[in-house]
Amino acid sequence: MLNLKDYDVGGFYDEVFDKDGVVRPGARLLVDRINELPQGELERRQKAVELALLNMGITFTVYGDTSGTERIFPFDLFPRIVEAHDWAHIESGLKQRIQALNLFIDDIYQDQRIVNDNVVPRELIETCRGVRDVCRGLNPPRKIWCHICGTDLVRDDSGTWLVLEDNLRCPSGVSYVLENRQVMKRVFPRIFEESRVRPVNSYPLRLLENLSYLAPEDVQDPKIVILSPGSYNSAYFEHSYLAQQMGIELVEGRDLVVVDGRVAMRTTTGFQRVDVIYRRIDDDFLDPTTFRSDSMLGVPGLIDVYREGRVALANAPGTGVADDKVIYAYVPKMISYYLKEDPILPNVETYVCYDDAQRDHVLKNLDKLVVKAANESGGYGMLVGPHSTKEDQEKFAVLIKENPRNYIAQPTISLSRVPSIIDDRFEGRHVDLRPYVLYGETIEVLPGGLTRVALKKGSLVVNSSQGGGSKDTWVLDNDDAPQADQGTSTGGAHA
Repeated sequence: MLNLKDYDVGGFYDEVFDKDGVVRPGARLLVDRINELPQGELERRQKAVELALLNMGITFTVYGDTSGTERIFPFDLFPRIVEAHDWAHIESGLKQRIQALNLFIDDIYQDQRIVNDNVVPRELIETCRGVRDVCRGLNPPRKIWCHICGTDLVRDDSGTWLVLEDNLRCPSGVSYVLENRQVMKRVFPRIFEESRVRPVNSYPLRLLENLSYLAPEDVQDPKIVILSPGSYNSAYFEHSYLAQQMGIELVEGRDLVVVDGRVAMRTTTGFQRVDVIYRRIDDDFLDPTTFRSDSMLGVPGLIDVYREGRVALANAPGTGVADDKVIYAYVPKMISYYLKEDPILPNVETYVCYDDAQRDHVLKNLDKLVVKAANESGGYGMLVGPHSTKEDQEKFAVLIKENPRNYIAQPTISLSRVPSIIDDRFEGRHVDLRPYVLYGETIEVLPGGLTRVALKKGSLVVNSSQGGGSKDTWVLDNDDAPQADQGTSTGGAHA
């Protein structure tokens, strides 16, 4: 029978139970209600959730998987609780961070003050794969480069929130946040209402408002589209979902054309002007006349129109300079340099292999560190030292020596855990969190974000492509945590 009475925290920082097994304040009502459910009820609801997700077609693609590309994104019914005081800290830290990152990107393509002042080494910028020379001197609408950011956070063994990495090109996953929430509200209506969880359903409207804010000033009713690589892209479900939720067109490169110095969409009645493009295509494929000439996904001439201010792109081209894991190591310095503030959310301690002394330390401690390639994602191009073989370590030592600029290393963080349903019992599983930040007329942070969970026992890799799943993230509205009724019937299955 599924219940939490025999749950083992296992020596890790658990977000629901403290080290003595006492329920943390924000989770008391949830734990009480779960324990009150009749035998078999939670298992029934988990199966109902999985069926609902299957029927809704909430899938992702695993490239190179010969067993079939489309998979249902695994979902764990036990939600993650983030208390109000924790969220206030996260929110302020993310707002600070995106301000500094935006100033950094603008500086790199303008005066490069941060480089001239030797805060960030010049060679790191000159060898950064995300830098786009065509963006030098560009002035994006409203001086905003990173309109949508997904910053990955973790908690260490003391419960401290740390920034693991920033995603500023085409961050994905928010559709799972919105769909997970809809499913949870149907499955646990009473618990959800009693827990006073902050809503997330306004995200599409907020995103639409932010995109509208970018439109050329002479446009009163902007035409906004989402530019997708097409149905074979791993995040195509999200592209179509967000387009439907915002009531805007989902297009591919072949649907757009440059006409008379503006971008237009092909329709059955002729061309229709496009003012704002939420692009879900990497820079390299956006415009074959500017970037990769063999790209069939982009729009020829798009960047020229963008440079003239006749169309807006979100995120702006060139934001990949701040998506580089080596550049990430310098974000605390960026915050100090541009904002004259101390970072609210610290980075995970990071060793940059470009630096001789730091590289030597990494090479001597490959069995203890997590090594990451600067521009890989999805859990690829990574060595998890404590779980690696000697052969793996020797391979990465060669890679690091051949191209030290391309690698960073971090201590193996003992990620926090949350109870998860594993077969017929609850077990702790490691989690991270990707909140979504919108930068427009104001900076807004979606309350919660995508909690990814490493469903494999002992695994620290939460990516869906590596066997991870997700949980709904409940940000409580205040720290006056609701309590379960004492000594009264709760109606069990009506939780």
